[in-house]
Amino acid sequence: MTDMLTAPRPALSAAPASRSAARWTVVGGVVAGPLFLAAGLVQGFVRDGFDFTRNAISQLALGDAGWIQTASFALTGALLIAGAAGLRRALLGGPGGTWGPALIGVFGLSFWMAAVFPADAGAGFPAGAPEATVMSAHGTVHMAAGMLGYLALCAVFFVLARPLASRGLRGWAVASRVVPVAVLAGFMASAASVLAFTAGAGLGLLWLSVVTARLAFVPADR
Repeated sequence: MTDMLTAPRPALSAAPASRSAARWTVVGGVVAGPLFLAAGLVQGFVRDGFDFTRNAISQLALGDAGWIQTASFALTGALLIAGAAGLRRALLGGPGGTWGPALIGVFGLSFWMAAVFPADAGAGFPAGAPEATVMSAHGTVHMAAGMLGYLALCAVFFVLARPLASRGLRGWAVASRVVPVAVLAGFMASAASVLAFTAGAGLGLLWLSVVTARLAFVPADR
C-alpha cells in the first residue's frame, strides 16, 4: 500500500524537468541570430574586398576563408532547429504551439541549404571577381532557399503574436505584426540597396531572438 502511494512521485517531477529541458533547448533560438550577425559583421570588416553597401553576407562563404561563413550557416541552422524544438515544448497546448516552431524549423533548414549551395560571386567579391553576377545553379538554389526561409520567418512573427498577446504582452504582439513588414520592405529594396536587404534580414533575426526569449521565460498566465 505504501509503494502505491509513493510510486507517482517521479511523475510529479516530470513536468518541471520537461519545462527546464525546453528552456535549455530554446536557448539555441535565442542566440542563433546574434551569433550569425556577429560572425558576419566581423568577417565583413576583415575580408579584403568586402563592402556592406555592395555585398551580401552570404557572399562571405566564397574565397579562401569562406569555410567560416559556411560553418556559420550550418551552426545557425542547427541552433534555430533546436530552438524550434524547445519553443514547441514551451508552447505545448497553447496558441502558436504547432505552426510557430514548425515555421522556425523551415527557417533553420534554409540556413543549411545556404551552407550547401553558396551564393554567386559578384560586385567585386571575392577580390578579383567581376562586377556583374552570373547566376549559377547553386546560386539560384541559395537565393530560393533564402527567400522561402525569410517568408517562413515573417509568417512566424504573425503566428507568435497570438501567444505574446495571451501572456499580456500586447505591445510585443503588435510589434510582431509590424516587424515582418519592415523585413519584407528590406527585401523589396534589395535591388537598389544591398544594405537595405542586410538590415531587413538582421532585424528579422534579432526580433526572432527576443521574441523566442520572451515566450520561453515569461509565464503563460501573466
